[in-house]
Amino acid sequence: MRLAAVHTYPVKGCHRLDHDGARVEPWGLAGDRRWLVVDEHGVGVTQREAAELVTLRAAPRATGLVLGAPDRPELDVPEPATVEPVLVRVFRSRRPVAALPAGPAADDWLGGLLGRPARLVWLRDPTRHLDPGERDHDTGDQVSFADEYPLLLTGTASLDALNGWLAEAGESPVPMARFRPNLVIEGAPAWAEDGWAGRRLRIGSAVFRAAGPCDRCLVTTTDQETGVRGKEPLRTLARHRNIGQKLLFGLHLVPDGPGEVHVGDPVTLLD
Repeated sequence: MRLAAVHTYPVKGCHRLDHDGARVEPWGLAGDRRWLVVDEHGVGVTQREAAELVTLRAAPRATGLVLGAPDRPELDVPEPATVEPVLVRVFRSRRPVAALPAGPAADDWLGGLLGRPARLVWLRDPTRHLDPGERDHDTGDQVSFADEYPLLLTGTASLDALNGWLAEAGESPVPMARFRPNLVIEGAPAWAEDGWAGRRLRIGSAVFRAAGPCDRCLVTTTDQETGVRGKEPLRTLARHRNIGQKLLFGLHLVPDGPGEVHVGDPVTLLD
């Protein structure tokens, strides 16, 4: 098995960035989902309710990022430094966490893109937003603005199997981008990752704990280039991958320590 692709999403819900390699930190890949768009109530805005986020390109720089989107001017956003933190929630039901507001220019830019009031915030200090005991494999007190776990891994053979089912149903194949993974591996049999929950695996110089399969949501039905939404692949996952009333694709990972991963690195199960 080997690592085939590495992706990050600097602003939660934004278009992916493709990398040859990345640094692994306690809360995930460096720069991944440290920025969040929130509504007027301080609750995260995701592709579930704002498919327009697929057009948002966020390019990190040394002390901030540059926002871009089709037909919109780029905006340079520095990391907030001297502002008072605000409490935000990744989802309405989650614990509030302290984040730093990016300021009116970023808010106005995002509001124009999304057609609704919006604020951009930065997570300077990754911290817990899930209550202890809510997940089988706890992420600890350090996590980014990710939904549940620091990283998501997917396998190319599993996607091939899913696309085979889609073809049998007369549907078009879907690309891996629909599942918004951080790490994509090749060389493992389809659905092999189902059996890795609770085990450790090494990729490059980093070791991860496999925290269990990922239950998929509406975002997978959203074209990650255009924002157009359909019914697949959720409908096909419901027929073939409905396990415990969850539609499964991919594997959550928690870093066991720092390290680096690079495309081409071997992937090894340790226990």
